Amino acid sequence: MAKALKPDIAAQTRPETGTSYDVEAVRKRFPALRRMENGMQVAFLDGPGGSQAADTAIEAMANYLIRGSANVHGVFGTGVETDELLLRARAAMADFLGGQADEVAFGANMTTLTFALARAMAREWREGDEVVVTELDHRANVDPWISAIEDKGGTARWIKVDRERLTLDLSDLSTIINPKTKLVAVGLASNVVGTINDVKTIADAAHAVGAEVVVDAVHAAPHIFIDREALGADAILFSPYKAFGPHLGVLSIKADLYDRLETYKVLPQLEERPDKIETGTLNHEGIAGAEGAVKFIASLGEGATTRDRIRSAMEKIEEHENPLAEWVREKLRAIPGFTVYAAPQGVRKTPTIAFRVKGMTPRDVCLHALKKALYIASGDFYATTLALLLGIRASGSWVRAGLAPYTTREEVERLVASMEELAV
Repeated sequence: MAKALKPDIAAQTRPETGTSYDVEAVRKRFPALRRMENGMQVAFLDGPGGSQAADTAIEAMANYLIRGSANVHGVFGTGVETDELLLRARAAMADFLGGQADEVAFGANMTTLTFALARAMAREWREGDEVVVTELDHRANVDPWISAIEDKGGTARWIKVDRERLTLDLSDLSTIINPKTKLVAVGLASNVVGTINDVKTIADAAHAVGAEVVVDAVHAAPHIFIDREALGADAILFSPYKAFGPHLGVLSIKADLYDRLETYKVLPQLEERPDKIETGTLNHEGIAGAEGAVKFIASLGEGATTRDRIRSAMEKIEEHENPLAEWVREKLRAIPGFTVYAAPQGVRKTPTIAFRVKGMTPRDVCLHALKKALYIASGDFYATTLALLLGIRASGSWVRAGLAPYTTREEVERLVASMEELAV
């Protein structure tokens, strides 16, 4: 059994956050935070797997159902209101991601939308073509593209990860991305180690050879301001349930690519964007909740437009989360037997902390944390390639703790104190 830390090692300095951020006011917007376990208030530190839902998202979902739901294009009240909801929600997603409202599509989740996008884009591909994926990505932005290119008799190339720095190695980009490349898929941020990738450099290299770029922003979305155009993304995806809303997938595609897509669809479905990739009846109450989640984020910021308020809000969220996350990383590194997986100082990261404890499985670490009502998670989180490369997948991969706008100093202090009990 692991021994407790000596008092001198366990001595703490308190983590600091931005002074203008009222975390207690933010917490009041999340009903789930009232949950208790073992006589303590639960600390939801599993945000990378799914955040808690904001009040505006919950209310929007409930109100849609309470007022009466309907399919689209009806002449009656609920049908008209559903059409109006879709227009508003597409505009909200455009405000959140950049781009235009009619470039936004909804689906069951990010993975399902990525498979649909890959199948459609692959109709233009031929034998000998190539796609590029990365070793740092969640497999949802890897396997749809590998499957699609292999079906066409093509090849997938990989942008490798620097296993020491836990960043993408872009030194050989001009060889990996070449005239045969049709598509480059890259995550904006790693959902395990938090590294925020240099997407713009990758996108510029792709566009120089006529390739298109698809960005997975699922993990980044709750933590940093996203600008599809500034990133150089031709398509970008995220999931509102990671950003204070319900389970849903959102895809934003640049109009020129969207118009060119030959999607797989049923005969009566519209040929125009955004309908052409949206198969079946959409999750209207979920879409209402996604709009509500954007409203929550915008409410934290200032500015003349919704987009301005979102930018301001995300800057405040970063100022709150990042110092707490870096404090946790430093404290965990100091505990004997702990290994923290993170890029070096100076590399921009989300507030996501991956670690392992010598002599314990990641699952057992999570069970220990649960005694203090700390919700942290274990596994490879579909960042399977990275776990395999680091040689840790067979032994349970990582423990992962993720901070959110509602995370407090007390919660991260509780996490560190709990982990100190496991010192080897």
